[in-house]
Amino acid sequence: MEIVKARTDKREYKRIVLPNALQVLLISDPDTDKCAASMNVSVGSFSDPDGLEGLAHFLEHMLFYASEKYPLEDSYSKYIIEHGGSTNAYTASDHTNYHFDVNSDCFEDALDRFAQFFIKPLMSADATIREIKAVDSENQKNLLSDGWRINQLQKHLSEEGHPYHKFSTGNWDTLEVQPKEKGLDTRLELIKLYEENYSANLMNLVIYAKESLDKIQSLVEDKFQEIRNNDRSCFSFPGQPCSSEHLQILVRTVPIKQGHKLRIVWPITPGILHYKEGPCRYLGHLIGHGGEGSLFYVLKTLGWATDLSAGEGDGTTEFSFFTVVINLTDAGHEHMQDVVGLLFKYIHLLQQSGVCKWIFDELAAVCETSFHYQDKTPPSSYVVEIASNMQLYPQKDWLVGSSLASNFSPSIIQTVLNQLSPDNVRIFWESKKFEGQTAMTEPWYKTAYSVEKITGSMIQEWMLFAPNKDLHLPAPNVFIPTDLSLKDAQEKVKFPVLLRKSSSSSLWYKPDTMFSTPKAYVKIDFNCPFASSSPETEVLTDIFARLLMDDLNDYAYYARVAGLYYGISNTDSGFQVTVVGYNHKLRILLETVIEKISNFKVKPDRFSVIKEMVTKEYGNLKSQQPYQQAMYYCSLLLHDQTWPWMEELEILPHLQAEDLAKFIPLMLSRAFLECYIAGNIERSEAESMILHIEDVFNAGPDPICQPLFPSQHLTSRVIKLERGINYLYPIEGLNPDDENSALVHYIQVHRDDFTLNVKLQLFALTAKQPAFHQLRSVEQLGYITVLMQRNDSGIRGVQFIIQSTVKGPGQIDLRVEAFLKMFETKLYEMTNDEFKSNVNALIDMKLEKHKNLREESAFFWREISDGTLKFDRRECE
Repeated sequence: MEIVKARTDKREYKRIVLPNALQVLLISDPDTDKCAASMNVSVGSFSDPDGLEGLAHFLEHMLFYASEKYPLEDSYSKYIIEHGGSTNAYTASDHTNYHFDVNSDCFEDALDRFAQFFIKPLMSADATIREIKAVDSENQKNLLSDGWRINQLQKHLSEEGHPYHKFSTGNWDTLEVQPKEKGLDTRLELIKLYEENYSANLMNLVIYAKESLDKIQSLVEDKFQEIRNNDRSCFSFPGQPCSSEHLQILVRTVPIKQGHKLRIVWPITPGILHYKEGPCRYLGHLIGHGGEGSLFYVLKTLGWATDLSAGEGDGTTEFSFFTVVINLTDAGHEHMQDVVGLLFKYIHLLQQSGVCKWIFDELAAVCETSFHYQDKTPPSSYVVEIASNMQLYPQKDWLVGSSLASNFSPSIIQTVLNQLSPDNVRIFWESKKFEGQTAMTEPWYKTAYSVEKITGSMIQEWMLFAPNKDLHLPAPNVFIPTDLSLKDAQEKVKFPVLLRKSSSSSLWYKPDTMFSTPKAYVKIDFNCPFASSSPETEVLTDIFARLLMDDLNDYAYYARVAGLYYGISNTDSGFQVTVVGYNHKLRILLETVIEKISNFKVKPDRFSVIKEMVTKEYGNLKSQQPYQQAMYYCSLLLHDQTWPWMEELEILPHLQAEDLAKFIPLMLSRAFLECYIAGNIERSEAESMILHIEDVFNAGPDPICQPLFPSQHLTSRVIKLERGINYLYPIEGLNPDDENSALVHYIQVHRDDFTLNVKLQLFALTAKQPAFHQLRSVEQLGYITVLMQRNDSGIRGVQFIIQSTVKGPGQIDLRVEAFLKMFETKLYEMTNDEFKSNVNALIDMKLEKHKNLREESAFFWREISDGTLKFDRRECE
């Protein structure tokens, strides 16, 4: 049976089944620099025994510790990280996925260590107790996160006997305190869960390697044959999580962050059962559309919503939900019934229009192009996706999954559309305004909520009274690319070349010589000294960038659907425009964006909506995780000319539309454009794009932009920390309800220099895993425990980031110092062979090729924006 693969995919694939019934997909890619593996086990948190919430998730943590064959704790991660790789795992409701990637010459040894997870893991009593603390810390980090809270509230309001109702993360209470009270030994329960469920016939393995398929096959047969098969049948739980008492409800809930949100949820037939027909993709495309006449367009015009998304949410083969999420403005919050009324009016419009073949065909064409011209992704994420697909799809669709819905079936789409009715809807309405008005508390996250019944006739009434706006289906999409031919790159250049430079712009150009794909990447960076001269101008620039995005949305939404993405964002020195995707119609979009910037008019009604949104976003920074706050302060202290968001928040209430209208021409009056154009675009075309932009901004007797003065061409500067001096910046966390503290311990080392860079990188490579092992696995300071390199505009350093509820930052800092002392002795003890092995691992990491145009462009753009311009950095290092 052939596995369907993309036309541009040169890799070879082969399915094998081992004697123990383990199903494996082998992938051979001679071009790869990294090898990877992913094991998907068809057991997840739905299999947690009652009263041991989080046991499956805890088991996922424990398998990393040690095995009979490799008893040294954390030696699996140590081996992989020291050989240029990374490792991770996650637990879902009905599966658990373990994966890693590593430099290709070490794949066999890494794979042997990985296989032991599933053969003979050691779950020592000592490690078990320690790791419960890591799970507890992981849960602590989620307690004040709205995403986790609302997700659990949706589960809470479902049938108690259904596994969907459960709490899946686990904490100290569920894994240590309660089992003890019942006389249960958590470790024995872990072993039992493992022995009963971790059976070879419930596993799917994907192997991605450099060797030939035959070589990989014998490797896999050798390493994985010992996994035992006890012929377990897959966990399944028929029946729906929501009975009638959980439908037709309006739930008011109080979030942590400011802002109002509506989540409208319906139980539906799982899309996976009709993945060839794609009913949810069709309906999500229409209900979530942003073009003129769409639900979002109407809500936005009314000033009621700032964002809308629609599509199938989490689910299994037994049940699923279709979810519409709408971010409301203050005014939208006051018109909740109208907003829901308009949503049901749009659904009614879909009922009346019937299922449209042209829309289905257009969507199918977009999906087909995107499958056949997909970017190569890192092997580690590729194997994870395919291993999950193997549990769900027949063999021929393992690579495709649900991405190619091509069977047009009006009746299947109609069935799901009929399920989006007022009779089985669940509405979750989040707002700080509900504080003090809720009667109930969700047990796991302590979310405050209240429930009210709503009937079909109430919703009919909301539809009746909703504003009479012209809702209609989208127009045919003019941005769909039809010319996917590859330009003949005359010059086989390895690095970007400076094509032209004038007093007002410079153009870096890098034709595609690597990826042979009909895509391009364009970045135009507006360096405007006036934009970042004060907290006030910084806020105005931010609002300007967002207003541009807002104004372009109904037009450019079509481009996004067609695989052509754009972004406009403020930077430390102005703002930048990025357009990336299929090159065929890229220029039309780019020129529209440039046109918009050059004659932008501030609309007072949109200004106030965006101002409200920015005010909430800045205010919500105080709800960030403590480690994120600490990292923010670290950057604020180091970077010259940056303004604290607290000062910007202070200014916001006083800003009016006319302030922005006055500011824009001033900001643009002095500008230098740094441009980068790469991909499937010819030299002459790149030049003419920039000439056009210069024409718009710099031509004529009274140009929009004048060149910068020489003194205004500033590089980014970073505060130099003096040798031998320690700087301490203690500050209170901004959220009094957050139990976590955090430490960022930053060591500034040197300015960009190849020799020093590689020394620092070698240090980080060898110290990363020992730091994790000591500070997390052994001392259990907290779930977030990281040692990483830091690069601020070419100034190199290293930082420890640790978040904890068990120790304050001062005590944690002492542990970091102690670790560094201990690690220093380790370095002196390091053998020559170990050192050589680390050097070789780093060389392999340096030689790793970029996998796609975005990755390559991000690398080269960083050199341009940092001002380091060392395009051959990897080779030199």
